[in-house]
Amino acid sequence: MTDAPKASDSGLGTFERWLSLWVALAIGAGLLLGNLIPGLFGALASLEVAKVNLPFAVLIWAMVYPMMVGVDFSSLKHVGDKPKGLVITLIVNWLIKPFTMAALGVLFFEVIFADLIPPDDAQAYLAGVILLGAAPCTAMVFVWSHLTKGDPTYTLVQVSVNDVIMVFAFAPIVAVLLGVTDITVPWDTLLLSVGLYVVLPLIAGYITRRNLLSKGGEPAIDAFKSRVQPFSIFGLLATVVLLFGFQGEVILERPLVIALIAVPLLIQSYGIFFVAYFAARFWRVPFNVAAPCALIGTSNFFELAVAVAISLFGLNSGAALATVVGVLVEVPVMLSLVAFANRTRHWFPNA
Repeated sequence: MTDAPKASDSGLGTFERWLSLWVALAIGAGLLLGNLIPGLFGALASLEVAKVNLPFAVLIWAMVYPMMVGVDFSSLKHVGDKPKGLVITLIVNWLIKPFTMAALGVLFFEVIFADLIPPDDAQAYLAGVILLGAAPCTAMVFVWSHLTKGDPTYTLVQVSVNDVIMVFAFAPIVAVLLGVTDITVPWDTLLLSVGLYVVLPLIAGYITRRNLLSKGGEPAIDAFKSRVQPFSIFGLLATVVLLFGFQGEVILERPLVIALIAVPLLIQSYGIFFVAYFAARFWRVPFNVAAPCALIGTSNFFELAVAVAISLFGLNSGAALATVVGVLVEVPVMLSLVAFANRTRHWFPNA
C-alpha cells in the first residue's frame, strides 16, 4: 500500500489518482487468468507452510512492510493533541464496528438471505465479514486522508495508536465474535497470522526506521519509502490478481452470492462512516481531523483480513471469498465517501 503523504505534496501520484482503475484492471485480470489457467492458481494455492500460503504471504509483506516503516511511534506523544478525533476513531473502530459487522452478518446471512444461502456457506461468509470488521484500515487511510486534505500528522497518530491496539485486540475480538456465532476458532493459527502479518512487519518497520534515522534522518526515510513504494504497489495489484484468480470460477459462476455478501458490507461501510462523521460534526471537530477519523473506521485492513481468512479456513473457503468481496466494494465506496466529505467540508470548523 502507499505510504503517508507529506503535507507539502502538491497532489497525488499516478497510482493514487487512478487507484480505482488499477484495482479494476487487476480484478479483471484475476478473473480472466483464474478461469483460463486454473492449474497455475491451483499450484500457487498448494504452496503452504503451517497453513500459510507462501506467495500470498510474500505479497502481503510487500504491501505492509513499507507502510510499517512509515509508522512513527514518536507521534504517540501527540496522542493528547486534539483528542476528540482520536476518541471517535477508537470508539468506532474497537467498540462499534466489529460488533455491528457481526450483527449485520448474522441478520443477512442467517435470517434475510436464509433461503438463498446454505447454512454452512452462511457461517463461512459470516466469518469473513467478521474478520473484515475487526481489522480497521492502516495504510490506505493515508490516501483517503490526503484526498480530503486531512492533517497528515494527526492521521499518523491515529494509525499508530490503531496499530498498537490491533496487536493486542484483533485476535481476542475475532475469537469472541467467531465463538458467539458458533464457528470453531483455531487459536494457534489465528495468533500465528496476527504475528506474521502485524507484529513482525511492525517490528521490522520499527527497526528499519530507527536505522534510517540514525544514518540520515527523515530524508533517509523518505528516500527509502520512495525506493520501496513500487514493491508496495506491485504487492497490492498482484494480491488482487491472486485473490480473484483463486476465486475466479466461483465469482463468475455465482454472481448472486457476490451481491448477497456485498449487501451487509455496503450497509456497514456507509453506516460506520456516518456514525463517526456526524459524531465529529456534533462535537465540532475540525474538518481536517473529522474526515480522516470517519474514513479510518470505514476502510478495512483487508490485507490482514484476507490473510487470516486463508490461514483459518483455506484459499477456496467462503470466508476468503467474503474478504475478497470486501476488496471489491471498498475502493468505490471509499472514493464516494471522500467525495461526500469534500462536498460537506463547510459543515465543520476550520483547524
